[in-house]
Order: sequence, then C-alpha cells, then structure tokens
Amino acid sequence: MLVDFCLPVHNEEKIVAASLKELTDFLRQQSGWSWRITIANNGSSDQTAAQASRFLSENVRLIDISSLGKGVAVKSAWLQSEADVLAYMDIDLAVALRHIPQLIAPIAAGEAELVIGSRLLPGSLISRSWVRELSSRSCNRLFRLLFGYPVSDTQCGFKAVRADFFRTIVNFLNDQQWFFDTELIVQTIIHRGQLLEIPVEWQEARYDRRKSKVRLWRDARRHFFNLLRLRQDLKKTKMI
Repeated sequence: MLVDFCLPVHNEEKIVAASLKELTDFLRQQSGWSWRITIANNGSSDQTAAQASRFLSENVRLIDISSLGKGVAVKSAWLQSEADVLAYMDIDLAVALRHIPQLIAPIAAGEAELVIGSRLLPGSLISRSWVRELSSRSCNRLFRLLFGYPVSDTQCGFKAVRADFFRTIVNFLNDQQWFFDTELIVQTIIHRGQLLEIPVEWQEARYDRRKSKVRLWRDARRHFFNLLRLRQDLKKTKMI
C-alpha cells in the first residue's frame, strides 16, 4: 500500500527544508506501508522550490501548481497520484508526527474512507492563543448547527482519504482555498463514506521565524459565508 503525503507550500523557504527533513526521518522509521511525499509548490516566488529540491528522491517529488490556493494545490496533487491513500498536512507540521500511523491505519484496515485530525476532541493537546481557540470553536459549532454532522474540527490540516473514494467525490469539491477541507468532509458524509476523527497534539507557531498565512478575522468571516453558501447550494441540488 502506497501513501502519498501532500505538503502544499507557498513562499515557505524559511521552513520547508527543516520540515522535510523531520518528516522524511520519521517516515523512514515506519513499516507496513510504502510512502511518498509530494511537495505542491503553489505559486511560490521565493526559494521554496530550490530548498525543497535538495530532498528530491524516489520518495520525494516536487510539482508546480500555478493557481494559488490550498484547495487547488491539494486536489491537483492528489489527482496526479497513483497512491492507495492520499494524505496532506500543513508544512509547519503543527500536528505531532506520531499521529501519522493513527491517520493511516483505519483506511488500511478498511474501517474508514476519510480520517481527520481534531484539536477539539477529548485527548487532544493544543497550544495556541485564546483568540484562535475561540474562533475555531465558533466556526465548528456553526458547522454542526447548519449541517447537523457530529464533526468536531473541520479545519485541522491533517487528513487522509482512500484514493478511490476521493475520485468519486472530487467533482463536488469546488473551493480552491481553505474551505476545501469542509467540502471534503461534507461530501464524504453525503456519499456515505465512513469518517473517523482522531485527537491530535497541535502546536501553533512551531517556527518562530515563520509568519502565519492565517488572517484570523478575515478568514473566520469568509468561512462563515462559505458555510452559508454551501448549505444553500446543497439544498438547491437536494443533496441535503
């Protein structure tokens, strides 16, 4: 079984090398499945590609995606992959790597189509500001109110999906930005895929020299309107 880990990157020259070394060192210690890392260079204008190229090998590849957005980067990388399991994680590796086996095992065992990390389940360990904590909990509560799905954390950047199942829902995934995660979850449930959440340890700002791409209030407002739009669209098409 081949697992392909997508790392979407946009102007991450300061941390991409350190993260790739940490991840490859960890994956080399795993057994029971083969692995590959796909660095999805998402319109970077700095030295991200040059830094990432130092790690290219049979197990690490670099692809260029000109359109900007996390959603389009992950979706494009997954569509180009022949792996059995498709995963992605944020380049800052905010989720502790020790959770990777827990992310993959349920799919390998046929127990889930989609496995997602959660920072809000009992057993999760998180280190972040109270403002981001409040924003995250509010957005996820709104998701549950609008859709009625018992998912605790839609936005954690730590997910894996069975490849053949992903291809059955990919045409329903339209967002090219951060809302891709929510669409992936909603379409998995609509198409009767088994979804499993796992509690994770998550650390904000692991790299002090890296400026976060998140703009809290702007992104929270955008997420709110995206939730309303998605619910309206699904009602129009009678998918919910």
